[in-house]
Amino acid sequence: MLDTVGGPFKKSKTVLTRRCADGTELRGRIVETEAYLGGEDKASHSAGGKRTERNTAMFMKPGTIYVYPIYGIYLCMNVSSEEEGAAVLLRSLEPLQGHAAMRQLRAARRKEGARQLKDKELCNGPSKLCQALDIRRCFDRRDLASDPEVWLESDASTIPVETPSVVAAPRIGIESHGEWAQKPLRFYLRGHPCVSVVNKEAERESGNPVKHSSPTEF
Repeated sequence: MLDTVGGPFKKSKTVLTRRCADGTELRGRIVETEAYLGGEDKASHSAGGKRTERNTAMFMKPGTIYVYPIYGIYLCMNVSSEEEGAAVLLRSLEPLQGHAAMRQLRAARRKEGARQLKDKELCNGPSKLCQALDIRRCFDRRDLASDPEVWLESDASTIPVETPSVVAAPRIGIESHGEWAQKPLRFYLRGHPCVSVVNKEAERESGNPVKHSSPTEF
């Protein structure tokens, strides 16, 4: 989905990297995203072309980070896209590097004595990945192409794996937005253990999933 961001963002740029203050680098492969189209998309923060102090990043150049709070305590990370007011929400990552640090960051926000999270649970949700990679509110409006603390890079994995299929399904948590609630604008890798929510109906439908693709291509 991030190839619609344009500029330096290509479909091969599927790994989100975060460099912490102590030099530790955390990496996660993008396995699930949601597209918010702006304009007529009633579920988008920029619906109707409305600009606010909060959604300014959605109208900035492609590749601008958009971080916003939900429920007053959690954060979500998006990346502005090519169309004005459009953005891509990062929903889930597959942890690649820095598992121990991610686990500590997640544990700091959980109840004392809670069980240790499995690797697949570290980043399997938009707010979870922000916690695990220490994505901060102050990252809002930064340029993902040049920022020294968070950026996208190509997947350096040398392990040959079969290219998974991409499932297109309705987005999550927008049931009150009429017909837009059913638009297939959530994309995830079929069968991947780090996906936040599996939509079996979407997987059964003809034309889903899109083969030999990536959730960052849409």
